[in-house]
Amino acid sequence: MNKRKEKGKSHSKRPVRNTPPRWVPFRADEIRALVVELSKKGYGPSMIGIILRDQFGVPLVKPIVGKKLVKIMEEEGVAPPIPEDLFHLMKRAVRVRAHLAEHPKDKHSARGLMEIESKIRRLVKYYKRVGKLPPDWKYDPERARLLVQQYSALFESGA
Repeated sequence: MNKRKEKGKSHSKRPVRNTPPRWVPFRADEIRALVVELSKKGYGPSMIGIILRDQFGVPLVKPIVGKKLVKIMEEEGVAPPIPEDLFHLMKRAVRVRAHLAEHPKDKHSARGLMEIESKIRRLVKYYKRVGKLPPDWKYDPERARLLVQQYSALFESGA
């Protein structure tokens, strides 16, 4: 009997080649237009990728256009104001804070909030370094609550 823990390989894998598939019916300029159109409808980057995959048959944007989806959105001026992963972490932190306001003795959630906010601070440091956030941007729980209220429609399912 094998004593070692075996790890599965059930996750999906990206295509091996970086050239656009021959069966994709769209050209690069058409995909750019679709990305801008979907972004103006209120969809976030990950939702745009899912829509392009499921409804338009575009497996990946980068091999066809030559740029990632968020880069296209930035060039067209329709990129979200804060990165999507940071926004979702802030949204989680806001929900946990609301839970802790109602249940102050929930120590497990308090620990979870500390971990979430630690991830937020590390991500903010990274985004400042690469220039996606201004150098004076700081995480503040109250400001995060306002940002989540303001931009929640942008990163949700859209129109």
